[in-house]
Amino acid sequence: MLTDNDLHRLAVFLGSCAMILIVLYHFLEVNAKDDEDDTVPATKNSKNGSTDAASRTTSTAAAGGSSVCGGGKDR
Repeated sequence: MLTDNDLHRLAVFLGSCAMILIVLYHFLEVNAKDDEDDTVPATKNSKNGSTDAASRTTSTAAAGGSSVCGGGKDR
């Protein structure tokens, strides 16, 4: 049968292993490189005359699109 000391050591060991795995997972997740290969061909293949996302964003802002900060001139 397990004693209280054995259960305590087992709980401390398993808790330590869990914390090490959590820290390792977060370290690997933060330092993972993103795959940019999927997004690059979408912007280069504009055979039908469509524009990419960057030019659409600038044209929307030039056409009077709403801004987030507003500049504070209306107040």
